[in-house]
Amino acid sequence: MGHGRIVWDGGALLGEGPVWDGRDDSLWFVDIKGRHVHRVDPESGASRSWLAPAQIGWVVPAVGGGFVAGLQTGLHRFDPDEDDFQHLADVEPDLSGNRLNDATVDPDGMIWFGSMDDGERAVTGRIYRWDGNSVQASAIPAVPITNGPAIAPDGATLYHVDTLGGVIHAAALIAGSDTGGTREFVRIAPEDGYPDGVTTDSAGNVWVGLWGGHCARCYAPDGTLLRQVELPAANITKIALGGKDGRTAFATSARIGLDEAALAAQPHAGAVFAFDVDVPGRHLPLART
Repeated sequence: MGHGRIVWDGGALLGEGPVWDGRDDSLWFVDIKGRHVHRVDPESGASRSWLAPAQIGWVVPAVGGGFVAGLQTGLHRFDPDEDDFQHLADVEPDLSGNRLNDATVDPDGMIWFGSMDDGERAVTGRIYRWDGNSVQASAIPAVPITNGPAIAPDGATLYHVDTLGGVIHAAALIAGSDTGGTREFVRIAPEDGYPDGVTTDSAGNVWVGLWGGHCARCYAPDGTLLRQVELPAANITKIALGGKDGRTAFATSARIGLDEAALAAQPHAGAVFAFDVDVPGRHLPLART
């Protein structure tokens, strides 16, 4: 079932956080539960992996080289050349049952990221902002599992996901530093899957992976469904847009929670898939550190 060519077939337990790094035309992503950072060159298929010191939700390219990484133990500077994670900041030191889950970078280089209850029940997931110096909580209400956020190309709207609630919300960004009122952008029926990670393309369309939905969807800025791409794994977690022309979509997926029958039916669960898109993505701004 499904379309999409395979660019990495390493069987991630919980593949997440794909990001295209235009500095060397490579795709980076993480396996949260496997505690790994992965890099793949889609042209050659060559890949490399790094073990993280804790569950890792994301890495984003940073000013000055390397990455900022979101770990259960806080924000870290990740230097792949030195295989080194340097602690930058705590996020929720009083919530040991939480972990970090997903992130993006705004036009000013600030990282917006979310936390979640690792047990997926408590209403303790929040959206935060890192400006290179400190972590600030946003005004967005808590949910058990945050996903996203993603930011519109003009920097005026932040999309964030209540995965268990099945809703993608849109919030106004005020001077890039806080969030205003939130509105419902798209509601997805449980039988279609649960909205996971989101990203935006250069026209402001919103791509989302559907956990349990065997697909990725693209919505216009007004919430109209533009496209659905079936993929050969049930749990599609997030889309990154990249490739040298920005017109390749990369989809991470997960094996976790699948029984033997499901794994037999989805031999490529946990792979990274690729498919072509008409509207190109855009490089994430380099994150402040």
